[in-house]
Amino acid sequence: MADRGASPLSLPDDWPAHPDPILVLNRMGSFDWDLDSGLMQMDAQAHEIFDLRPDEYDDHPETLAKRVPPGEARRLDAVVSQALKDGSENYGAYFRIRRRDGTLRWAHTQGYIRRDDTGRPRRIIGIIGIVRDATEELSDTEARRAEAEQEDARRRQTNIVQLTTAALAHARTVREVIDALKDTHGLTHLGATSLVMGLVEAGRIRLIAEGPDGSFVEGTRITGIDEPYPMSEAVRTLGPRFIESPEEFAERYPKLWQGLAGLNITSAAYLPLIVQGRPIGAMGLLYSDRRGFSAEERNILVALGSSIAQSLQRAMFYEQEMDLAQSLQQAMLPRTIPSVPGADLAVRYRAASVGGSFGRDIGGDWYDLIPLPGGKVGAVIGDVQGHDTHAAAVMGQLRIVLRAYAAEGHTPSTVMARASVFLDELDTDRSATCLYAEADLSTGVVQMVRAGHIDPLVRRTDGSCHRVAVPGGLPLGLSAEFGGLDYPVGTIELDVGDTLLLCTDGLVEEPGADLDDGMRTLCDLITVGPDDVRELADRLIDVADERGGEDDVALLLLRRRPLDSPRSGGRIKQHVPPGDPRALSETRRMIRAAASAWGAQDRADEIELVADEMITNVLMHTEGTAVVTLRLLTGTDRRVRVEVEDSSSALPRRREAGESGVSGRGLLLVEMLADAWGVEARGGGKCVWSEFVVGKGTDPA
Repeated sequence: MADRGASPLSLPDDWPAHPDPILVLNRMGSFDWDLDSGLMQMDAQAHEIFDLRPDEYDDHPETLAKRVPPGEARRLDAVVSQALKDGSENYGAYFRIRRRDGTLRWAHTQGYIRRDDTGRPRRIIGIIGIVRDATEELSDTEARRAEAEQEDARRRQTNIVQLTTAALAHARTVREVIDALKDTHGLTHLGATSLVMGLVEAGRIRLIAEGPDGSFVEGTRITGIDEPYPMSEAVRTLGPRFIESPEEFAERYPKLWQGLAGLNITSAAYLPLIVQGRPIGAMGLLYSDRRGFSAEERNILVALGSSIAQSLQRAMFYEQEMDLAQSLQQAMLPRTIPSVPGADLAVRYRAASVGGSFGRDIGGDWYDLIPLPGGKVGAVIGDVQGHDTHAAAVMGQLRIVLRAYAAEGHTPSTVMARASVFLDELDTDRSATCLYAEADLSTGVVQMVRAGHIDPLVRRTDGSCHRVAVPGGLPLGLSAEFGGLDYPVGTIELDVGDTLLLCTDGLVEEPGADLDDGMRTLCDLITVGPDDVRELADRLIDVADERGGEDDVALLLLRRRPLDSPRSGGRIKQHVPPGDPRALSETRRMIRAAASAWGAQDRADEIELVADEMITNVLMHTEGTAVVTLRLLTGTDRRVRVEVEDSSSALPRRREAGESGVSGRGLLLVEMLADAWGVEARGGGKCVWSEFVVGKGTDPA
C-alpha cells in the first residue's frame, strides 16, 4: 500500500480500476476515514449497504473484507492508492458487495481527500451507494478500456514469470535459487512477504528456507509427507494449496498457524515442485496484505512453481557433482605431509568461490612433498586446466606419476618431461602448469624446473622477499604435443632460516591487476608476515578468502632450519648431458654449495676444479651424459668424494700435454689436487672418483 491507511485492502498498485460513469443510486451512506489512525467511521446507511450489523463493524476497514470479494477489493484499492499518490482531490470507483445470503450487488463510492499544508493526505470523506444497474451505465468505450487494462495486466504477469525464470537461469546452487526468488522483482510484484521451501529426502521434507523471522514452528524442520501441513499436502497430492484468509489458515492447519498467528499473515500459496512427474519439494508464499487469489494469479503461481522446480533440480545435480568432485580432490591430495629433517613445512588448499557466493567450486590445483634419497625432498605445485570432476581426476593421476618419477631418482628436468608425455598420452584435452623443486637441506641447494607455472618466491632471514626467475618450458601436455620437452634447471641456495614459497595463480591474480602487480603484492604480504610458516600460510589463505576470487589456491611453504642432529654423511647427484652449458654451470654451483655446507670451504676451489676436469673429460671423450655424485664420508677423517660416471668402458689414461699446452693435463691436475683418486668399473661403463680430506672425525652441525 503506497500510504499508511490508504485502503481497506492493500494490493498491487498497477491493478486496473473501473472508470467512473454517471451514477444512479438507490441508497446512499457516508464514511469518514482518518488516515493517521487508520479508523473509518460509517453511518447506519453505509452499514446497511454492506449488510453489516453495527456490532459486526469495529471501525477498522479490514473488517469489510468479508463483504468485498478479493477481485473487487483489488480494483477499489488500486483507485484509492493511485489517488493518494498522484495528489488527486477525489476518486470514484465501482465495486461489488457480497450480501449475507451470498448474492452480489453493485455499489459505487466517491471519496474526497483532505490534505495538510504539505500535501500529505490526512482524511477521506465520502459517500457510498447502491447502483441501480451498473452494467447498463458502463459505456462500450469504458468496457473496451477495462478490457485493454486487463490485457496489460496479463502481459505484466507473463513478464513476472519471464523475469523470475531469467533470474533462476543464473542460479547454480540451491542457496542461489532461494536468493534469486527472494531478490527477484517477480515475487515482489506478486505481493509475497516471505518464502518457505522444503526438499523431499528419503520420504520426508527437509526445510531449507524458513519464511519470515520468528515463524519457525518446533518440529517442522523435518516433517513426514503424511503430516497435516500444507507443504506435505502439496507434495502428497501433487496439487497446490491456496489459503485465502487467516481464519482458513487457523482452521485447516492449526498447529502451523500457532507459529504464524502473530506475524500478520493473511493468506498463503503452497506449490508442489514437480520434475518429470515426481515431487522434489514444495514452496510456500506467505502474504501479509491480501486475501484470496484470482484464477489468473493461481495460474501464474503454478507456472512459476514449474520453472522453480526445474531450476532447483539443476542446482541439486550441480551440488551433487561438486560434492563428488570435492571428495575426489580431497582423496587425491596428500592426507599427511611427511616430516622432513632440516625443514619447517606448511601446505594449504582453498577451493574457489562459486560466482563469489554460497559454496565452493572444484579445481585441479595440487601440492605434494616427496622424500628423496640422500636427505633430499621434492616439492611440487601444479594446476590442471578446468574446474570440474575431470580436472580433479587428471590432477590425481599427475600427482602420482610425478611422485613416481621423482622417487626413481630422475633429474628434475626428466621428471617434468616424462610427466608431460604421460599427460599427452592420457587422452584428455587438459594441460597443466607445474613447478618441481628438489632441495638438499644439508647444503641448501634447490634445483627447480618450471612448466608454464608462475615463479616461486624466497623470503630471506632479514624478512626481504623476492621473486625467483626460473627458466621455464611449456605446460605439461603441450610440451609433449609440440615437441618442446626441454625443461632447463634453475638453481638457488637457501640459507638456514630462508623460506621457499610455491603457489598457484589463484593466490596472485586479482581483478584489474596484472601478474607482476600480483607478485609484488604477494611479496609485500610475505615480508610483513609472521616467521612461522604455518602462521604465514594461514595469513595468506585468509587474504585469499577475503579477496574471494573464482580460482582455487594451493600453497606450499618450506623453511630451511638447522638439522636436528649431526648427519653421518651427505649425498648429492646431478646429471650433465653433453651440449648443455647451463647444466654444467648449475653443477659447479651445486658442488661449491655442498662443499661449503659440509665444512670444506678451504678446499672448495680444489673440489670444484677437479670435478670440472672429470666432467669435461667425460663430455669430450664419450657420447653420453656425465652422472656426478658428491658424498660426505665419515670415519677417522671426514672426506668429500667426487664420482663421475659415464657409459664408456674405456679407461682414462694419463697423457703428456700437447704442443699447445692445453690438453692432456686433466688427470695430472686430479692427481695433484686430490688426496686420492681411482677408476671403478660400473656395469657397462665406469666411474672416476677423487677424495679430499676436509677434517677429523666430527661431522659438521
